[in-house]
Amino acid sequence: MLAASQLAAASDEQPGIDLIGVNLSGAGFAPHVVPGKVGQHYFYPEKQHFAYYRDKNIRLIRFPFLWERVQHDLYKGLNTQQLRLLEQTLDLAQEHGQKVILDMHNYGRYQGELIGTRKVPYEAYAKVWRKLAERFRDHPALHGYDIMNEPHGTAGLWPGAAQAAVNAIREVDSKTLIFVEGDRWASAYHWPSANANFLIDDPTGNIVYEAHLYLDEDTSGRYQRADYSDVDPMLGVERARPFVEWLKKHGQKGFLGEYGVPGNSEPLLVAMNNLLAYLNENCIPSAYWAGGPGWGDYVMAIEPRDGEDRPQMRVLQQNLNNDCAEYGPHS
Repeated sequence: MLAASQLAAASDEQPGIDLIGVNLSGAGFAPHVVPGKVGQHYFYPEKQHFAYYRDKNIRLIRFPFLWERVQHDLYKGLNTQQLRLLEQTLDLAQEHGQKVILDMHNYGRYQGELIGTRKVPYEAYAKVWRKLAERFRDHPALHGYDIMNEPHGTAGLWPGAAQAAVNAIREVDSKTLIFVEGDRWASAYHWPSANANFLIDDPTGNIVYEAHLYLDEDTSGRYQRADYSDVDPMLGVERARPFVEWLKKHGQKGFLGEYGVPGNSEPLLVAMNNLLAYLNENCIPSAYWAGGPGWGDYVMAIEPRDGEDRPQMRVLQQNLNNDCAEYGPHS
């Protein structure tokens, strides 16, 4: 069982652990332009981004970054500039009383090649995580390592890759949570079929399994229909349930690392609220997709527009309070 001290941040404003988080994205933009230029192709969040969410009592941050920017050459060291930018991100979070999950946003690949193939061997993947853990393990704002975003089409290679990364991290860091996503884009709805026996060995017991969930017809998050008035208000719950039941069956802890809805659809907002209530009942934290710089008019963006909160923020605020002492679900 995970220690409550690792999973909870003390608060004078709300009881329980931080169940509601946000993805502060931007550093993962333009994956087709690597390494690219910061401020032109991709963006790191600035002080005002952290301050906005802290003012809303949102203190859990999932932070996507690209492997190719952190390590330009698979067989060379890590990029000094990117390490400084990652540290700056952690520093800003610490300044605002927030915790960060570092998310390698690469879909099970490096420069388009699957991890576990000859071009990207397991050891190369393990090594980059070992180096990142060595660098950031003692930072007070570090909450966890999300070792890979949405692996998919991995031809059975992903479980071996995940275990290699966990083993490498544990060589240098025995305390920090490791978030492990499943194959098939980490889909919560498809989790039992895509990841039926996906159980990682961690001697510390500090693994959290992470799924993602969207409410459009193909679960992709593109929301291509103009009208979602017919959405079942319990759709999010039904799509999350297979993942939650898998966690209960195997006695594991869970996290919903991405979900989001267009702010102009009240039925989708209702479904999102029901989803969060269900997750909160099971003490499963989540992170909304997405906030941070560079989103503009993106339909799921939650950054304020012209000084006004987006509608999704109201739903997040309704689900902040809880009495959970640690990550669930609990049988």
